[in-house]
Amino acid sequence: MKRALVIEDNENNMELITFILEVNGYETIRAMNGRTGYEKAVNEIPDFIILDIQLPDIMGTDVLKMLRSSDKSKSIPVIAMTSYAMSGDCERLLSAGCDGYIEKPINPNIVMDQIKKIIGDSL
Repeated sequence: MKRALVIEDNENNMELITFILEVNGYETIRAMNGRTGYEKAVNEIPDFIILDIQLPDIMGTDVLKMLRSSDKSKSIPVIAMTSYAMSGDCERLLSAGCDGYIEKPINPNIVMDQIKKIIGDSL
């Protein structure tokens, strides 16, 4: 079974995202802040990461830099899932090293299609 690490500080968003992933056959690993998320990424090596950008301890962009600088996690696909919806935010996150970008609030009916397009159907 493929595993997804979800780094998300909002409990309601965490429940929704992990529910959608689990219903679609993915095992989920949860982290409620950036530091824990980074540690779980390098220790558990998930197949992909859903990363909230606004986290309580360190910004998601800093978590992304940490992930990309570690040999253990630099090749793990990272999907930013954020309420940042300003012009240029998607491009900024992609150029920073994210593999994809999904805006909140997420639409449960299409989020798996979005994720599969980003990570590929092979996962």
